[in-house]
Amino acid sequence: MTAERIKFSDIDTYISSFPEEIQKILGELRATIRKAAPEAKETINYGMPTFTLKGNLVHFAAFKNHIGFYPTPSGIESFKKELSVYEGAKGSVKFPIDKPLPFDLISEIVKFRVKETLQKSK
Repeated sequence: MTAERIKFSDIDTYISSFPEEIQKILGELRATIRKAAPEAKETINYGMPTFTLKGNLVHFAAFKNHIGFYPTPSGIESFKKELSVYEGAKGSVKFPIDKPLPFDLISEIVKFRVKETLQKSK
């Protein structure tokens, strides 16, 4: 995959740099996040598609064998049980590219992050 070496200016360009089957997954992931956080803005941070709402909300990225999803450590911790079937780290989870992404779970995590972010900003 090419995305890791190129600097992207927007999410459309990022997604279009991948093979068609990966573009489809990334497009669906983007739409899921957008629907769960309609007020969020899209940008590229740390070389990854990012949704912001009073700061970074969530990031995602495609890799050779997985889609990385980065909802911050609080997003991972709050859904630890549901995410336990996936490989991950303190602030990230790896969804295998050869299995369907858990879009309902991703939506719940994004909504959690929106609520958390808005409460912190008060």
